[in-house]
Amino acid sequence: MSRRGAVQRKVPCLFVTEVKEEPSAKRERQPFKVLATETITGKALEADIYNAIPTEKVDGTCCYVTTYKGQPYLWARLDRKPNKQAEKRFKRYLYSLEDCKEFVWNVKEDFKPVPDTWIPAKDIEFSNGNPLPDENGHMPGWVPVEKNSKQYCWHSSVVNYEAEIALALKHHADPGLLEISPVPLSEILEQTLELIGTNINANPYGLGSKKQPLHLLVPHGAFEIKNPPTLKQNDILSWFEGCSEGKVEGIVWHCHNGCLIKLHRHHLGLRWPLPDTYLNSQPVVISFNRTKYDCDFEPRSLFHHFSNLDGQRFDRLKDIKFDA
Repeated sequence: MSRRGAVQRKVPCLFVTEVKEEPSAKRERQPFKVLATETITGKALEADIYNAIPTEKVDGTCCYVTTYKGQPYLWARLDRKPNKQAEKRFKRYLYSLEDCKEFVWNVKEDFKPVPDTWIPAKDIEFSNGNPLPDENGHMPGWVPVEKNSKQYCWHSSVVNYEAEIALALKHHADPGLLEISPVPLSEILEQTLELIGTNINANPYGLGSKKQPLHLLVPHGAFEIKNPPTLKQNDILSWFEGCSEGKVEGIVWHCHNGCLIKLHRHHLGLRWPLPDTYLNSQPVVISFNRTKYDCDFEPRSLFHHFSNLDGQRFDRLKDIKFDA
């Protein structure tokens, strides 16, 4: 496999974390939970976290745009995972509290097969030409999203390869206003994005409905936090709980050396999703002039629906409805 896909293989947490056992009633689902301490990690300090750009962590599934078949394509996240026997062996080793670095994988036999088009993530390590799993026993990677894909139908719904565009949610030029518009795939080449919507992660933003599913791409780092908290745990906790801008899944800091550092509400023992999110507190406008595109959009496609809403403004994302 000669190609490597973008994305940091695992985004480290801002704070040093510790593992705490869950009550026995939850043990079958998750035997432990990971909570943050008050100590900032060495990785964050090395990346100059105090001068990093804080952005909203959007709750969706990660995607990537790179070339395939000679043109920009959307790729879906697909981690190569161990088979049942290897996973049992790995878990026994983890629960034995021994050093995970000493665990030896048989890369050719321990992992489930992936499509021939699969490529590993950018920072994944290799040994003898084979990609190696991370500390969780997974190999992060990508597969291209084909037109009309059944497995990745929600990914496919936000791209049009004939027009070479994707449906994106981002800030409008006017402050405090969001915008949904088509973006040329060539403009987001080699970027990662988050797919959000009706059928992704239980739809925390309330987009669309079962009859009218609605999905969008959000470029990573698109929503910079205007009034971020200091990097003290108590201040971050107060920010999450006490202001509208803090009604987000988490924070991702974009460091100047390219490193990403994150903090999830769960790391502080806070609940997610929330009944009202910050993303849904902002008005949104549709900007989609279909005369720019020399192709006909399928009548049931999101591109057709949004082009019919060109220029319309909604109080919240969850208020967007298409005509029957």
